[in-house]
Amino acid sequence: MKEEIILNLENPRALEKLYRDNKANFKKDFNLIYNDIQDNPIARCWHERLNFEADGIVWSSKPELIFVIAVSFLVGLTAKLVYMADIKTEYFYGRNIGFLVLPVLAAYFLWKQKSNLKKSVVVAITTLAAAIYINLLPSASQLDDTLILACLHLPLFLWVMLGYSFVGEGLNDVPKRLDFLRYNGDLVIICTIIVISGAVFSAITFQLFDMLGIDVSYFYREYLGFWAFGALPIVGTSLVQTNPELVSKVSPIIAKVFTPIVLLMLSVYLASIMLSKNIDIYNDRDFLLIFNALLVGVMAIIVFSVVETSKRPDNQTSVMLLFCLSVVTIIVNGIALSAILFRISGGITPNRLAVLGSNILILANLLLVAYHLFRTVRSSDQIEGVKKSIAVFLPIYGLWAAVVIFLFPLIFGFE
Repeated sequence: MKEEIILNLENPRALEKLYRDNKANFKKDFNLIYNDIQDNPIARCWHERLNFEADGIVWSSKPELIFVIAVSFLVGLTAKLVYMADIKTEYFYGRNIGFLVLPVLAAYFLWKQKSNLKKSVVVAITTLAAAIYINLLPSASQLDDTLILACLHLPLFLWVMLGYSFVGEGLNDVPKRLDFLRYNGDLVIICTIIVISGAVFSAITFQLFDMLGIDVSYFYREYLGFWAFGALPIVGTSLVQTNPELVSKVSPIIAKVFTPIVLLMLSVYLASIMLSKNIDIYNDRDFLLIFNALLVGVMAIIVFSVVETSKRPDNQTSVMLLFCLSVVTIIVNGIALSAILFRISGGITPNRLAVLGSNILILANLLLVAYHLFRTVRSSDQIEGVKKSIAVFLPIYGLWAAVVIFLFPLIFGFE
C-alpha cells in the first residue's frame, strides 16, 4: 500500500478510497513513509488526521455546570418532597412524570442557545398550561380511559416541545430536526452507559459495606435515588452536547447491527402470525396492544437508523435493508390497522380511536419513508427526500398527542 499512497498523494479521491478500504493498514504504512513525504502539504494534513488525539472529555463551562447542578438538585428535591408529603405517588407520577424531565431539558436548550424571550414564553406558558390541565382532570375510583390516554400522550407532547426548544430559530430546518432525533439516540446511549456503570458501582459499594455490617441500601433508596434520577437526563444532555464525538461512533454501529436483526425478527414474527392458529388478532385485545407496542418500537428503530444512514447515502446495503424493514413494517401496520377497524366497527371508544389515529399516522409516515428509500436505492442523491419524510412528521405527532390530551376528555365526557 506504501507505493499506492505515494502515487495518489495528489489524488484525494483515490487516497480516501485506499483509507476506507483498510484503515488500519493505511495508517500503519502511511506513518512508515511519512518522513519521506512530510514536505507535501497533503501528507501533513493526512498525518494530523491519522494521528490526532483528542484532549479527552470536555467538561461544561462554569455557568453551564452551575445550571446543571441547580436543575438536578431541584428535580431531585421535587421528587423527594412528593415522596415525603401526603400525596399519592401513583396520582402524582402518573400525571407529572414527564414534567420532571422534558421541560428541564427544554429549559437547558433555551438557555444554551440564548433563545429570544418570545420563544421562551411560549414554551413556559404551554408547559404550565399542560401541567395545570392534566392535574385538574377528574378521576373516578377507577381511572377512566381518557385520563390514561392523556397521561400516556403527555410525554410525547412535551417531547415535541423539547424539539421546538432544541431547533432554535430554524423551525423548518430539516437538518436541525434530524439533529434533534440524533440527540435523542445519543442521550439514550449515554444514559444507559451511566446507569449500567452506576449499578455496577452500587453493587460493589453494597458488598463492601455489607462486609463491615453496615446497610447502605436505605441511604441509596431514600436519598441518592431521587437526585440520581433528577441528574441523569440533564447530565447526559450536557455530556453529549459538549462532547458530540462521545457516542458518535456508537450510534451508527447500533443502527447498522440492529436493522438486519429487527428485519429478520419481524419477518419471522409476521410469518408466525400467518401460520399460527392460537392467535386471533381481531379479537384478542391484549395481543393487539402488544402488537402495536412492537410497531411503535420498530418505527423508532427505523427513524433512528434512517437518521444515521443519511450520513452515508452511498451505503446501498444499509439503504436497502431499511427499505425492506419499512416494507415489512408497513405490512405489520396494515394488519394492526385492519384489526383496529374490525374492533371499532363494534363501537367507538377513546382507546380504539386513539390507537386508530396513531396507526394511521405511523402508516402514512412509513409509506413516505419507504417511497423515498426506494428512490434512494435507485439513486443515492435522493436521500434528502428520506430526511424530509422523517422531519416533517415530528410536529404532526405532537399535534395528534395534543388532540388526545386536550380534546378526548371533552369529546368523550371524561369516560
